[in-house]
Parts: sequence; C-alpha cells; structure tokens
Amino acid sequence: MDLIHPKANDYVDQYSNATPPVLKAMYEAILAEHPHAHLQSNWNQGGFLAFLSKMLQPKYIIEIGTFNGFSTLCLAEGLADGGQLDTIELREEDAQRAQTYFTQYGQGKSIQQHIGDAKTIIPGLPHLYDIAFIDADKTGYVDYYTLLKPKMSPNGIIIADNTLFHGEVLEEQISGKSAKAIQAFNEMVVKDEETEKIMLTIRDGLTLIRKK
Repeated sequence: MDLIHPKANDYVDQYSNATPPVLKAMYEAILAEHPHAHLQSNWNQGGFLAFLSKMLQPKYIIEIGTFNGFSTLCLAEGLADGGQLDTIELREEDAQRAQTYFTQYGQGKSIQQHIGDAKTIIPGLPHLYDIAFIDADKTGYVDYYTLLKPKMSPNGIIIADNTLFHGEVLEEQISGKSAKAIQAFNEMVVKDEETEKIMLTIRDGLTLIRKK
C-alpha cells in the first residue's frame, strides 16, 4: 500500500533541501545497485533526520540498523563538537560498506560502527543518548525500546521508523510477523505513561518519543 502518493513525495523533495546534497551520489548508487535498496531511508526522510539533529545538536546518538549508512550520515550532521554516533548493524557486509562511506565523507572518527546483535551490544555502551534511531528488524523493536529508554538523556528523543509498516497496521486483520510486531510496538509505546510521543506520516511512519 502506498500511503503517500508518489507525486506528493516528488513534490516534497522539490520543496525541501535539508538533506546533505553531498550524499546524493551515495544515495542513488544504493538505489541502483543494492538488492535491498528499499531498506534505505528515502531522500527527504534523511533530510528530516539531518534537520532534527542540527536542531538538537546532540552529543551522543545511537542508531539501530546502519544498512548502508545514509541515515547515519544524515544524523551525524548535527553532532556537537567531540560528539559520537554509535551505529549497530547485524550484517557484516552492509556494515563494511557503510564504514567505507563514513571514511569517504569525513565522519570516520565521529561514527563508531558496531557489528552484531543490538540486544547484546546496547547494554555495554556507556553513554546517555540525545537521539536514538530504531530502524532494524521489526520483531526486535520492543526489546530495543526497552533497552534504550534508560539510556536516553533527560531530553533525549527516540525515533522509530516504519511504524505504519506499508499500511499493513491499518488493516482490520493484521497478518505478517513484522506488521504484527510493529502493531505490538505501537500499542506498547502509546500506553507508556512515562513518555510523550507523536507519530508522523513521513514515508512509512516515524514515531518520536521522549520522556516526560
């Protein structure tokens, strides 16, 4: 299901410019070459991440699901001086390709790449994070949220991607493991009385969550 008309997406791109233009070649190369290019944040979503990061000027960012590193580099746009972005990717091949881009675009020192299962890596990370971006396996969202929540700074924001999951969560009978997992995550988040949250209809749904 296309939740947003393709012409609307094209129009939004035409009237937005927050995505770092230097990343255009990288973005288009992934679309053209990668067999799972649909996993990449779209161009304007990258702009939203960059815009938000520049507003918040975070000292520490964590990303669950690096893929090729496009969203990582967008988030890194707003890092404070001396800041660090921890990004976690399960697939070694994608992580290595992302690391090549981090070096190419001059962010090799500020981005720390972790390869493996986020559920085992997150507990060992020492920082309190100002931004957390969850964009990995949907069945893990509840666990990632539970692990990240105590690691957020007082004004930290958790961003969860794909919370509309291709429109499948809108169906009366939700089928499919990932759609069911996203629905369970959405239900858990909306019932969490310790946080306030807003779901945005950007691309496939983005939910922003912060502690009260």
